[in-house]
Amino acid sequence: MKNKTGGLLLMLLILTVGGFAQQSDSPAPEAMAAETTLPFRDIPYLKKAFIDTAPRDGKDGIPVGELGMDGGNKAMVLKLAQEIADGKHGKFDSFLIAHQGKLLFESYYARGRMDLPHPQASATKAYTGLALGRAIQLGYLSMADLDKPLVSFLKELDPTKFVEGVEKITLHQAMTMRSGIRISKEQEEEFEKDPATLKGQGQVQAYLEHTAPITSASQSFLYQNDPIFVMQVLEAVVPGAAKDFIKKELLDKMGITNYGWRTELSGQPTAGWGSSMTSRSMVKWGTLVANKGKWKGDQLVPEAFITKTTSSILYTGDDDVYGGGKDVSKQGYGYYWWSANLKVGNKSYFAASAQGGGGQYIILIEELDLMVVVTAHDNDNSTLQITAERILPAFIR
Repeated sequence: MKNKTGGLLLMLLILTVGGFAQQSDSPAPEAMAAETTLPFRDIPYLKKAFIDTAPRDGKDGIPVGELGMDGGNKAMVLKLAQEIADGKHGKFDSFLIAHQGKLLFESYYARGRMDLPHPQASATKAYTGLALGRAIQLGYLSMADLDKPLVSFLKELDPTKFVEGVEKITLHQAMTMRSGIRISKEQEEEFEKDPATLKGQGQVQAYLEHTAPITSASQSFLYQNDPIFVMQVLEAVVPGAAKDFIKKELLDKMGITNYGWRTELSGQPTAGWGSSMTSRSMVKWGTLVANKGKWKGDQLVPEAFITKTTSSILYTGDDDVYGGGKDVSKQGYGYYWWSANLKVGNKSYFAASAQGGGGQYIILIEELDLMVVVTAHDNDNSTLQITAERILPAFIR
């Protein structure tokens, strides 16, 4: 009886604490007209956080439910949300939870707006990888092609000028940040002084002429510009432009119309950064992966490709886990998606995640049929640790 009374008091405290903004009767905050033209860093902070345990049906293809009724411990999630609203966990802009295929929790803070695409930084890599998967599903490439030399798909290159070992770079290695290409910052700056030479496949030519020789030693994991080469392959094999292919074959099919995607000096979409997505669009990307490449029953990306995407193809070590902490270990990498074990008590849960600098996350925990989406502007974040310590326990029975 004492414990039950304590639980009721905790709930009362959560619901009445000053400044709390559980606004399920109000619409989620949207950007004012003037805000839509501002650089993200100039977006003004919300005066009050928006926290909703029963997200509205946005007629956007995302099923919705109610936290607590359809899963999850409502009090535990609300307590965390209030702490986020109070600035105790860094500079969050949004925090959403989907469980068993339904969006159960939606919240916005600081610069977060429901309809304002948020810079994705390196989470863009995850979308680039899935675009290549879409090309495989449509037959423009095969799964076997992943083990072929990257340059075999790029017919406009001059191989007589390549440095030694370029033929060793496969698509698979580029998808796992193991191309072996090593270009100094100074050399990149030199490239940019003559942008005309980087148009089209000239970008790849420049890298393959000026990289250090490709060796088995250099073909180790290094978080760098490898997605550029994957986008070049996509451009080369699909009909039309990669930009149009991504829009038609992925974004349009998932109903993602409100987004941004910058253009490289090559003229192609930026592959490693530069996209902007709303938080709900991130839920859609996560749903595509959680459903093994299916969207509304349509196989957009091969299941075998998704398996590679979310697997720990290699382990990158636990010395520097972005957003990590004491309960996060065995960091790995698949096709531009990170992985890690999240410990709760004596059990660990495997999590795959798209990650972007500043604190962008799509975190999938398959065993719990759970997705956590976060946008932020805080590189010194602990989102994976918070997920392990505060969110998973709310969904473990």
